[in-house]
Amino acid sequence: MEKRWNNRAWLMVLPMLVLVAFSAVIPLMTVVNYSVQDTFGNNVFFWAGTEWFEEILHSDRFWEAMGRNLIFSAIILAIEIPLGIFIALNMPRKGWGVPVCLVLMALPLLIPWNVVGTIWQVFGRIDIGLLGYTVDALGFDYNYVQDPFDAWVTIILMDVWHWTSLVVLLCYAGLVSIPDAYYQAAKIDGASRWAIFRFIQLPKMNRVLLIAVLLRFMDSFMIYTEPFVVTGGGPGNSTTFLSIDLVKIAVGQFDLGPAAAMSIIYFLIILLLSWVFYTVMTNYDAER
Repeated sequence: MEKRWNNRAWLMVLPMLVLVAFSAVIPLMTVVNYSVQDTFGNNVFFWAGTEWFEEILHSDRFWEAMGRNLIFSAIILAIEIPLGIFIALNMPRKGWGVPVCLVLMALPLLIPWNVVGTIWQVFGRIDIGLLGYTVDALGFDYNYVQDPFDAWVTIILMDVWHWTSLVVLLCYAGLVSIPDAYYQAAKIDGASRWAIFRFIQLPKMNRVLLIAVLLRFMDSFMIYTEPFVVTGGGPGNSTTFLSIDLVKIAVGQFDLGPAAAMSIIYFLIILLLSWVFYTVMTNYDAER
């Protein structure tokens, strides 16, 4: 008897496809359209081909912003991943402390990005901010508005405070999924604390660590709101990342063609680097 397929179920997916088309595909096609054209206003466009892409790729401004992005993402991953693992390892597994710790860890993630930027903008001020006033009182010349190093320290601390909780929660989820039998066997064998972490806990966290690294890399590489609110990309261009520079070109200078080309290059870079991260880490996991 011939099997009949019921394709009416695709009608249930149709609203989602329409929503994705309006929220993602259509805006992307609009950006692609702008990236290969030029305009002098009045909705009149002229074909420009790859001119804007060549201009962006040969621009020192673009590569300097790219370098700042890569450095920032590398610093964030180097701090938040080990710190998140350390905090997760020291969180309680049973008792009343579990919900308390989970709620405290989740609180920073609930705060909107622009509010986080405003909090740290005030927090870092030397006249009314607790951080700025304390550091200044200790004798350090701290001013994130005028000193590039202080600006970098401030936005790094802000990101660590805001997003380390995500790594903690993911790692904690991986740790609590480990059966007690593994720990009992390790105790019988007389395994040290480091051996338990190296051969039991870390392998069991590989999957969640992959998710954590990918999410934190993409978020840190696309960061915009927090540093824009705190420093505005300054002092000078010291904290002008690709996202901030893109907005300056698109909104400040109203150069739609170069901005569209830069956004596509930006998107492809994030896609490529995320794919490299995912491939390397999954291959490493498979080899083990």
